[in-house]
Amino acid sequence: MTQPEDRCVLAVDVGGTTIKGAVVGDDGHIRHSLTVPSRADDDPVKAVRSLCLQLRDDALALGATPAAIGVVTPGLVDEVAGVVRYAANLRFRDVPLRALVSDDLGLPVAVGHDARAAGVAEAVAGAASGLDNFLLLPLGTGIAAAVVVHGAPVPGATCAAGEVGHMPVYPGGEPCSCGQRGCLEVYASAGGLARRYARLGGTPGADSRDIADAVATDPVARAVWDDATRALGTALATLTLTLDPARIVLGGGLADAGALFFDPVRDALRGALAWRPPPPVLRSAFGAQAAQVGAAIMARREAGLPVPEGWGTAALAPPVA
Repeated sequence: MTQPEDRCVLAVDVGGTTIKGAVVGDDGHIRHSLTVPSRADDDPVKAVRSLCLQLRDDALALGATPAAIGVVTPGLVDEVAGVVRYAANLRFRDVPLRALVSDDLGLPVAVGHDARAAGVAEAVAGAASGLDNFLLLPLGTGIAAAVVVHGAPVPGATCAAGEVGHMPVYPGGEPCSCGQRGCLEVYASAGGLARRYARLGGTPGADSRDIADAVATDPVARAVWDDATRALGTALATLTLTLDPARIVLGGGLADAGALFFDPVRDALRGALAWRPPPPVLRSAFGAQAAQVGAAIMARREAGLPVPEGWGTAALAPPVA
């Protein structure tokens, strides 16, 4: 008979560039991980299914029995139906991901949105632990938000809640790939920051980390950085007035800049709220791992396994040999 310590869940975070998978033990430690290209120019659905199968086989080879698998993606995700309605970067449209992975692996499958899954991780064991109402914004290639109300991530009427990257912050501003102008994502995402920096004469190929390092000496870097933090603070003020979160959690590469990033964002947020104090703005506890940890938590819940408060913190430790 399989002992409890041999039980595990599988967690898969599908991105536009890579797919990250992990075998997560009953104690929350990552026992094994792998990353493969998402092959957006080939067959990304096949790539996801192949990684899930490999992950299951790897778990069995470790002597661990998977109880369930959690798979999270960007885009419009119908968690109830287990269908990815639309994900532009993956060329997913009406992909019945739960049914496909369940048929392949013979396991219970939880399908979710990556930002909402990251919110689950932060609520259970991260920067929003113990809170029922908060916002999480991972600032990556794009910007989405986990809107957590009364302890549950809100999907919205069309599974599109949290697409705050396309909130206009500079009306009539620079064009966005969505067809609008002045979107938050153009100015404050890591990808948007790099594109604006290059377009305005900055060093070609510089990423958000390079730009942060150059803020003190490069006027172009300073200008795009100030635009980004001001735009984000403005957007967070609108979200605060709409949702009244107890806390706002920021993740992604820009958050790695620490006070250089958080101080002006907090100042911009405070300056846009004349009659009420702003909510605390904190850094994500899990960073780039948040969605994967959330996928593991969703898998445990799908399998009917307990998720004690703080369970996901073990995932931040080095993988168990």
